[in-house]
Amino acid sequence: MNIEKKLQDLQERVTYARDILGGTPRSELDAFSKEIAEFSAKNTELTDELQNRALDSLDARLIAMESAIDTQLTAMDKVRIVRHPQRMCLKDILENVYDNYTEIGGQDEHSIDPGMLIARAYITRRRGKKLINQPVMVVGQEKGHGEDFRNGGSIKPWGNSKALKYMKVAAREQIPIHAYVNTPGSYPVEDFPGAAQQIAENIYEMAGLPVPIIAIFSEGGSGGAEAIGMADKRLMLSHGYYSVISPEGAAAIEGHIRGSERAPAELIESCALAQRITAQDNLENGYIDEIIQEPPLGARADHFDFYKQVREQVVRATDEIALSVRGVRLFRAMAMRHFHRHTDIIVRWSLNETARERLIAKRFKKYRKLAQHAYKDNRSLMDKLTATSSGIVSNTSSLLVYGLVKPFRQRVGRIIEEATDEIHVVTGKIDAVVKNGLKKIGIKLDSNKQQEMELTGLSTSQETKPAITSDNGYISPQAKMDREVTCPHAAKRGCLDIWARDLFTDFAGVCPHCGYNFPMEYQWYLHNLFDKDSLQEFNRDIAAGNPTQFPNFDARVDAAKKKTGLQSSCMTFNASLEGINITCATLIANFRGGSVGAAEGEKFIRALELAQTKHQPFLAYVHGTAGIRIQEGVNGLIQMPRCTMAVRKYIEEGGLYIVLYDTNSYAGPVASFLGCSPYQYAVRSSRLGFAGPGVIKETTGIEIPPDYHNCYKGLSRGHIQGVWSRKDIRKNLHQAFLTIGGRNLYYR
Repeated sequence: MNIEKKLQDLQERVTYARDILGGTPRSELDAFSKEIAEFSAKNTELTDELQNRALDSLDARLIAMESAIDTQLTAMDKVRIVRHPQRMCLKDILENVYDNYTEIGGQDEHSIDPGMLIARAYITRRRGKKLINQPVMVVGQEKGHGEDFRNGGSIKPWGNSKALKYMKVAAREQIPIHAYVNTPGSYPVEDFPGAAQQIAENIYEMAGLPVPIIAIFSEGGSGGAEAIGMADKRLMLSHGYYSVISPEGAAAIEGHIRGSERAPAELIESCALAQRITAQDNLENGYIDEIIQEPPLGARADHFDFYKQVREQVVRATDEIALSVRGVRLFRAMAMRHFHRHTDIIVRWSLNETARERLIAKRFKKYRKLAQHAYKDNRSLMDKLTATSSGIVSNTSSLLVYGLVKPFRQRVGRIIEEATDEIHVVTGKIDAVVKNGLKKIGIKLDSNKQQEMELTGLSTSQETKPAITSDNGYISPQAKMDREVTCPHAAKRGCLDIWARDLFTDFAGVCPHCGYNFPMEYQWYLHNLFDKDSLQEFNRDIAAGNPTQFPNFDARVDAAKKKTGLQSSCMTFNASLEGINITCATLIANFRGGSVGAAEGEKFIRALELAQTKHQPFLAYVHGTAGIRIQEGVNGLIQMPRCTMAVRKYIEEGGLYIVLYDTNSYAGPVASFLGCSPYQYAVRSSRLGFAGPGVIKETTGIEIPPDYHNCYKGLSRGHIQGVWSRKDIRKNLHQAFLTIGGRNLYYR
């Protein structure tokens, strides 16, 4: 390398260090930069050899300086590292970590979404003189190095759909999946298949893929990260970050920033620190399993020793997952101990059917154990013992009834049915012979006349069953206002003003002229959807907290508890609807906007487990949700895969999972455990989607129309299966419980 090139390289490294420090003044960098600029002028009389020695000395000093700065990096500095155009990208990893690869599903800008890169790659390993080629499916967000067509790794719905398609191919071919997560977040568009719905489908399907999945996080931005981030083993680069929202987004919310204003740098730095987004934070909380160490100030394209480290840890993780589910438990434990002592062991990555089942079960257990430290369990010891004993009784009775009695009854029923069919065949033949004999001698049977009348006679009218209604005496506070209410559609549809008392009692908050559904309190639904006095709440004392110790958040949570009388935004209960026993979880907008944190996720999962044990249908009623609670950081974000896995397990066991949206439903919950339901309905006049209008404009620059998130738009896009008027919810739910899904419900 010539002298000018070395000087340029040193200056670029100084510039890079300044970039990631975000303008924070560093006198040593300034002095070093000045020394580089004056080097040529001061050393003109030196020979090339002496100048090279001087440059080597400068290089050693800069390396020491970079190492010193690296120990002082803040969380926001690491965010700037992963966003820097010099950051290594997925193409660099494919070139340097894998021995061979073929890009599939598109190439560069010629792809349905260039930001999502898929490749079938090979790891070549040597055993003696024999080479072993082990195939893997590599999926990941690709930013490139300043390539605009990659959209900064922000993936559109069809890009996530492409990733899922090839992950399923990997499952069919029985090869592991290596998922490289490097995205600021998904691109917020509602066009089919929809950002939220596609992420939900990805998480749901990945939960059941019967192959080892290893995820490697560099930039883990919210739901975009979860779209490919579910894994049996999660690794994270030491200078990466993993967060529910960007520090700038969190600062904008905390600082109540509107329009084109920008949050102060100090607030952004504070939010980055408070959310606990670094690799070290996430390892401590249990949301990743290992850290891959990067060079000082982060890995760049030419850090080849780093790629060796990535290869070693990714291969090791894949070996460990494959070995941990193979063979008999006793021998498996012995093999794992031997594996940890000898690093040169080569493990086959293909799994038999039993190992694949064990892998999925282990994946469920892994996620079920996460975030147990992040909520408050205020139940008394007696309540916990009662809940445990009740669970044992429910599980035992379920095993007896549905594991022994029901299968026996079904077998006996099938035998009786087959015997009856045989008897009908024999008696039918005898009956036909007798009828033919009587017909020949001119005798007609009355049954023939009766059958003729049934086919040709006029039908008689039957009384129609009245609509199912329930009135349990709840009076909305809105009904107590002595004023007239104007419908929002009055100017367009000519709706007349109506007294609040009449609107919010007799008409259930539904405009009698156009059918517009005014927002109602969640208590109205509790009193009018379910049978009187049937509601029994459980797990009330599992409470929201402040697991990240986010500044000033404890007071806000306590204020929400005091104002609403709730301990979290999720209320779980058993109830009956027209005599059908159901389990329900409600997200309540009154409590912190219905946002979901660790407490809400835990309650939702426990409710699903109870419904599964009791073989009851499950209703997720969303009074409103603003998304994942940002102050809880990854403690809240991890509820997306946790709850989705619980939903999948419940559905696979033959349950019926129905989601009903009301008012506003956005972001993480819709992009996971709500959006994965095969049966989603919305109350008329509600809105749902992945991101609100402000976020869409800031992210995409697009000014969306006012009805962009309207429930009928969601229906036309295929995101939901129906829109119901509030007055018909009870009737429609009853019909749904009787007619759709759920092969193993107690009343089937």
